[in-house]
Amino acid sequence: MTGHLPRRTLLGGLAGGLASATGAGAGSAWASGRGPGGRAAAAEPYVPTAVGKGGGPAGSDRVHVLKVGPASAHTVLVLVPGMFGAANDFRLLAGDLVRAVPGVQVWALDRREENLADRTGFATPDPAAYYLDGHYRSQDPAASGYAAGWGLRLTLEDLRTVVLTAGAGGRRRVVLGGHSWGATTAMAYAAWDFDGHPGYRDLAGLALIDGGVLGAFEGTGAPVQDSPEEVRERLAAIEGGAVFDMTLSGVGLGSRAESTQIWYQLAGWYAHRAPEGRSVLQPRLPDALRTPYPITNAALLGTLVDAGFGWPNDISVHSGRLADSGDVRGWIDDGSTPISRVAAAYAGPTPAVWEWYWPARLSVDLDVTDAYADTDLARSLGLRLRHGARIDVPLYAFQTSYSHGTVVTGARNAVAGSRIPYAAYETDEGMNHLDPLFAATAHNTATRTLAAFLAK
Repeated sequence: MTGHLPRRTLLGGLAGGLASATGAGAGSAWASGRGPGGRAAAAEPYVPTAVGKGGGPAGSDRVHVLKVGPASAHTVLVLVPGMFGAANDFRLLAGDLVRAVPGVQVWALDRREENLADRTGFATPDPAAYYLDGHYRSQDPAASGYAAGWGLRLTLEDLRTVVLTAGAGGRRRVVLGGHSWGATTAMAYAAWDFDGHPGYRDLAGLALIDGGVLGAFEGTGAPVQDSPEEVRERLAAIEGGAVFDMTLSGVGLGSRAESTQIWYQLAGWYAHRAPEGRSVLQPRLPDALRTPYPITNAALLGTLVDAGFGWPNDISVHSGRLADSGDVRGWIDDGSTPISRVAAAYAGPTPAVWEWYWPARLSVDLDVTDAYADTDLARSLGLRLRHGARIDVPLYAFQTSYSHGTVVTGARNAVAGSRIPYAAYETDEGMNHLDPLFAATAHNTATRTLAAFLAK
């Protein structure tokens, strides 16, 4: 497999490369009122919301929200996906939460970047041919200069539109959270100055799932790249046309910004629809990622996402193993995260789990946000992190084995430097970075402990 990739690369979860978004393929099963497997999706609408101008192509000045749970709920948990992540990261977790806590609805955000992806191939009989033979519409970085300005400021302005809509003019409480860099985004929102209005005043609480600020990722062995020299170099590269973060190209599944995400969504799509069928994708995999014997569609997805195949913690789950024998080897679940749940989430097509085009400028801004202070460097980037010391809402922080303890340490540091009245710190060292998103209900410590926090 691949070597360990930089922390920036996989904060949203590389374990399965779904696609994440709405875009040209918004006429999907979800948009037509049906969810994965053809089930009714009336309780899980996927809703477009107009946001401010961002300079992108027609149709990109909007975000989408996946809503799970009763519209009459008095508390809305708004969740932000991590790097390369998207709204469907949270659908399974959201369903568990709303069943566990009466009066809660979960809104999962898809950023405006989701509008750039071409999902239409997943409505064809042979999506592998559509994508792997190059028939889809790809974003050319040379023609995407607008993305150079798609940083944290624009993301938070878009997010505030969602938060205020969820709050319904103060009639509902809003808890803001996220996974990985989505948790960092939530903390940035709380500290942000929106033209004199502190972000935390919009919120009733914060929920951090395996992410955050103040060294939350130090334990991963890949600290943030936030020195002034590194920032200058990265900004110069963006100015030179490198507007999309290319880290996922290091996986070995293609050299375009979206290549890996397409492969992972295809793997989920086939594993969801024909799990026991012989793998459609195996003959087309690069040699380094291909097993020497035939496997099923479910087994191929397992080899891409399971920790047992050498993937780094930040891109894997504990799912199971390949069968020991058989003409076509299948997948055996013996971990906390059944491969069928991963497949159901990854299959999409809309909403999906992967964002195809992550703005390089957003990576820079989130790295600089780690210091969680109104520094000269932050101000030079237009980051309005002015109110961290005044945050006065409860906080929940959950960590897996991913950070070796620094997620909770970072959360404790944030609480100590603020007016946060109380915090809940939870740990499950048996989980990898993506397990909280897809683990079976009975084995998901994050769902159980976050439900307890919300119930308070």
